[in-house]
Formats: sequence, structure tokens, C-alpha cells
Amino acid sequence: MIDVKATLSSAEEKMEMAVMYLEEQLNRIRAGRANVAILDGIRVESYGSVVPLNQVANISTPDARTIAIRPWDKKQIKAIEKAIMDSEVGITPENNGEIIRLGIPQPTEERRRELSKQCNKIGEGVKVQIRNVRADIKDKLKKAIKDGLSEDLEKDAENDLQKIHDKWIKSVDELLAAKDKEIMTV
Repeated sequence: MIDVKATLSSAEEKMEMAVMYLEEQLNRIRAGRANVAILDGIRVESYGSVVPLNQVANISTPDARTIAIRPWDKKQIKAIEKAIMDSEVGITPENNGEIIRLGIPQPTEERRRELSKQCNKIGEGVKVQIRNVRADIKDKLKKAIKDGLSEDLEKDAENDLQKIHDKWIKSVDELLAAKDKEIMTV
């Protein structure tokens, strides 16, 4: 027989993982403000191995439009610049021999709309994931009736599942609204 509480908690965990994925993806989208998260995917060739950028340099945001990268080993500047140029960040790095600076350009109105659409597309994908989890659990609950789960328990579990679903969908909407506001703010 199915353990209803364990099933619902695993569903909630899967939905939470989907929302965490959304947060991570939204952090990587450049919205006109300096955000070190846009550099998270960058890997640098360092002494024969490829490592994340934050393992070879200190990354900071001295102001709202600049990201400063201070390599721990000054010999790594060329490798870091090359990694940034080869990435999808789309910003040309400038260096003074000690620090690499990335100037974050102000996005145009058209670019802001594109970014907003991109965020909404990712958000819609996450909502679909959450709905799929709900559908899978609903199917498990329906099958559990045949295995001896009472219909009342199944209905209660379905209501709880819907509440969990609604909570995470609301969370996705809030994240998207906050990111949209950040993107559209000049």
C-alpha cells in the first residue's frame, strides 16, 4: 500500500527542485545590472585542468554596471579573458594587468522584451514540470485505490497535492514577476 505522506513530500521536493532550477536560470540572465551569477557557467583552463572561474579569481561588483575579476595568479589573466570571450556572456573583458573588468551595457527596450520572453519561456517550462509531477502523483493515487487505499484518503491526498502544486506555481509566478520588474526597470 502507498504511503500518502511520503508520496506528497516527494512530490513537493520535486516541485521545489524545479523552482530552484528556475531561480538558477533567472540569475544567469543579464538584466542590465552587474550580477556575478552570469559568470557561473564559465570554466577556465588552469594549470592543465578546467575549473570554474570562481576557483581561480575573486569576483565582485564594485558598482551596478561593473563586474571586477581579480585573478589570484596574474598569469591567469589571458586564460580568464579567453574563457569569458568564448562563453555566452556576450561582454568583452577589459584588463589593466591586475583586474579584469566587465562593463554591463544598458539593454535596449527591444532587448528587455526579449529577455522577459526568455524568462517567461523558462518559467513556463518549470510550470509544466510541476504539473507533470502533480499528474504523476495523481496517477499513483488512483492506482493506490486498487491496492486498498480508501477513496476518502485519496481525495484528501489529491486536495493536499493541489495545494502543494498551487503554492509552487505561485512561487514561480512571483519569481518571474520579480525578474520581469528587474529587467524592465531602466
